[in-house]
Amino acid sequence: MRTEARLFTGVAAFFAVTAAGYGWFSHEPAGTAALTVAFLMASLVAFFLRVQYRKRGPRAQDRDAAEVQDTAGPLDFFPPHSPWPVVTALGAVVLALGIVYGLWLALIGFGVLAAAVLGLVLQYAGRDAQRSSSPGGEADSSNRASSTSTRSP
Repeated sequence: MRTEARLFTGVAAFFAVTAAGYGWFSHEPAGTAALTVAFLMASLVAFFLRVQYRKRGPRAQDRDAAEVQDTAGPLDFFPPHSPWPVVTALGAVVLALGIVYGLWLALIGFGVLAAAVLGLVLQYAGRDAQRSSSPGGEADSSNRASSTSTRSP
């Protein structure tokens, strides 16, 4: 992440110089404020990347002698199918139509959208707890070892 931190530090420096020059020569507050906000956002990303680099150390991409397989990490669970993305899209459409046609439809759309987002977030919330215990209630080491597999629950 060191390379990315340097890149965003350069972007932040560019926006700082641009904001100072623009504010000095134009005396226009809106553009100066926009450039200042761009500087602050780039600085925030650069700061985050520097902290992550110091905390976790160099990644494989930061080392010159790294191999492609060094970047491969463990695979996690990827859900095979879920109805919640379709319900989320339906709720967003109903909410958008409700903004045009009336508050009552917007409230229905907001309720459907909130339920769908909650369903997306909590769909597999108890998956690790179920997989780490056997039907008898005791932990099984073979189940814990396969908790990062790509199989569905």
